[in-house]
Amino acid sequence: MLNSSSCDWIHLDIMDGNYVPNLTFGFPVIQQIKSIAKKPLDVHLMIVEPDRYLERFRDSGADILTVHYEACLHLNRTVNAIRDLGMKPAVSLNPHTPVSVLDEILPELYMVLLMTVNPGFGAQKFIDSSYDKIRKLKRMITENNLNTLIEIDGGVSLENIKSLNHAGVDVFVIGNTIFAADEPVKMIERLGEEISDK
Repeated sequence: MLNSSSCDWIHLDIMDGNYVPNLTFGFPVIQQIKSIAKKPLDVHLMIVEPDRYLERFRDSGADILTVHYEACLHLNRTVNAIRDLGMKPAVSLNPHTPVSVLDEILPELYMVLLMTVNPGFGAQKFIDSSYDKIRKLKRMITENNLNTLIEIDGGVSLENIKSLNHAGVDVFVIGNTIFAADEPVKMIERLGEEISDK
């Protein structure tokens, strides 16, 4: 269904039951998804000690690999390792973490993922203070003449996607709004129309 839809990427949330209180799936499932996916895999690690597994995520099929700022002791080393392995590096921030922590690493990043709900569970309510955070990050990117993408994850809907796009979001991770719809492929189209018609 996703292969035939207008979505650009397939976002995979990898949770280990430690960094977040939920457990999803690991390498064998990613490999199976990669074997049939016609879209790039945007793999979001919500795990402790992500450095131990970077090569295995590459080998399983990750095209973009996102690690959490809060889970990385030596973030610059992690980001460089992701790039050296041939993946596009991204860093995610939890709702309580200010974007200012990325000031030194921002030029090294393909993308920043801002969590707009607390990580670990779907179908949560969008945190409204995220708008200010998005705008601050957008200013940092613009002022430094960077091309870093802004991705958000959590609570995106037909009602807020256009205003989020105006605030500076480039990439939207959307789960419940799509998969709870009667016709998910049509919902993906409708969401895309909202941001294509600025």
